[in-house]
Amino acid sequence: MKVVATGGTGQLGRVLARELRAEGHEVVIVGRSAGGDVVPWDGRTLGPWARHVDGADVVVNLAGRSVNCRYHKHHLAEMMFSRVDSTRVVGEAIAAAAKPPRVWLQMSTATIYAHRLDAPNDEGTGVLGGFEPEAPGYWRSSVDIATQWERTLREAPTPNTRKIAIRSSFAMSPDRGGIFDTLLWLVRRGFSGAFAGGEQRISWMHDRDFVRALRFAIDRESLEGPVIFAAPEPLRQRDFFAALRRAAGVPIGLPASAWMLDVGAWILRTDPELILKSRYVVPTRLLESGFRFDFPTWAPAAADLVTRWRAGS
Repeated sequence: MKVVATGGTGQLGRVLARELRAEGHEVVIVGRSAGGDVVPWDGRTLGPWARHVDGADVVVNLAGRSVNCRYHKHHLAEMMFSRVDSTRVVGEAIAAAAKPPRVWLQMSTATIYAHRLDAPNDEGTGVLGGFEPEAPGYWRSSVDIATQWERTLREAPTPNTRKIAIRSSFAMSPDRGGIFDTLLWLVRRGFSGAFAGGEQRISWMHDRDFVRALRFAIDRESLEGPVIFAAPEPLRQRDFFAALRRAAGVPIGLPASAWMLDVGAWILRTDPELILKSRYVVPTRLLESGFRFDFPTWAPAAADLVTRWRAGS
């Protein structure tokens, strides 16, 4: 296949390119950081990069400002526009292609679902919205951003291209600078007990299963619209970190109350929603379509990721 990964210079783009190229596929990375094998774009307008879309088999749009920040008006606006604008312009490139790709996989987020502890969300019965940080107007919440993101995908005039919204949970890779690297940093320093009681759920996905699910979705013609990318067994936050401590050989993790998390998040220049919101999702459509996970449970996945993280040290 020829795969074009727009916004592909981040962690997931690197993982995707590494795995697909190892299988012999052609991967074109389009991103803001020019140089090397990266085709430059601004994420907002058509340009020379769009010629790579014409004739490609697959487009994967991973573009979007990092959510690892304080959720104030300016950052929420950047998060919104980086997602909506990039999705819009990818749709324009596909619409203008003489030979459009057969599949467009668009990154979205499991954050679109409500904070809940009673039952998991899935594509058919999930509850949208809830537990959003306060912000005025257009930038009211991260849920609003996810909703606008997916609306832009749905409204793109690309009738000859199947479209999938990847409602992704935390994708875990041992690469430095990613979410797993951050979580392991907390564990190794003892900050990994129950957070605000620890009942909120964490949904996750091993990086190799993420790439396998992506390939599966490309080949499975019946998959269209929202698809949750998450392992089938989410955990309570306290249990998730306990398993990660065992994998890392760290015996103790200190708990933290909600106000302590607020202070810590302010110091680290991130937002407490990232750890306090219950992302309780299950991948019903993947499972019903026949996908089988190599890492369906967290303990073996954590052990594999820690081993690979150490090998890359």
